[in-house]
Amino acid sequence: MFLANVLQPLIDFNDAILKFWHDQVGLPWGWSIVALTFCIRLLILPLTFRQVRSMQALQRLQPELKKMQERYKDDKQRLNEEMMKFYREHKVNPLGSCLPLVLQFPFFISLFYLLRGDKFKADIAGEAGFGFIPNLGEPLTGHTGPLIFIIVLYIATQLGSTLVSAQTMTDKNQRRIFMALPFLFVPFVINFPAGLLVYWISTNIWTIGQQLFIRRFLPPPEPLPAGAAAVTSSTPAKAAKAGGGNASKAAEPARPKRRERPQRAKAEASGDGANGTTRKPPPPSPRKKKKRTGRRR
Repeated sequence: MFLANVLQPLIDFNDAILKFWHDQVGLPWGWSIVALTFCIRLLILPLTFRQVRSMQALQRLQPELKKMQERYKDDKQRLNEEMMKFYREHKVNPLGSCLPLVLQFPFFISLFYLLRGDKFKADIAGEAGFGFIPNLGEPLTGHTGPLIFIIVLYIATQLGSTLVSAQTMTDKNQRRIFMALPFLFVPFVINFPAGLLVYWISTNIWTIGQQLFIRRFLPPPEPLPAGAAAVTSSTPAKAAKAGGGNASKAAEPARPKRRERPQRAKAEASGDGANGTTRKPPPPSPRKKKKRTGRRR
């Protein structure tokens, strides 16, 4: 198949790790799959902590996001634009929490092809069992007891990992969807090789322990105070316009005062204009007025 050819390097990588744990360390094939799970989760651990930081940043910004959703609830396009702008200003990637899950998917598919391959079935011949599992390379559809047990174990660990991870989810509908997924996957997983279910259960157990560790040592931050996001997201130009106008005026060099006219200086000396008093008319000229004679024109 095309996908198997594309994932062949990853299939060989998984095969090499399984053989290392089985041939060099001496673990059974089932425990080698568990060890492979832990190796893959350790490999993507840095991205997992980035995911945690991204989700915690989203938790901190939830009050402002809820206000934004309420403000633009009637305009979905404007809401999406404002939210993307808000994420850029606060340097938060809402899709960062999906990256570790996306990276696990190629390992899962490549292990699926590895366990179904004739080469792996030939390698595990004679020691294909693991506990109650008769054959790691075959589905458990013909074994009712082991199938029911491993399906119950799968659902329990999947729900546990979802519950500890759902603490950071604020959308109730999203929580319900994640809680329903284990039951929806049952018709598909019963046809998977038993070793793949061992891998899935192991990664669920890792997720539970990882989330409990994060909750203990990396508690969620305090929510952003109301209005703080608006202040931090304002541009320097807006900040200068809002509160920096006086500072810009103070920074300007003082202009020299113009020379006051004598009449204005006398008026200020007499106290008119500045104190709200009426200005007095100037004194009459000392010249004597000539008597007007003759008829008025």
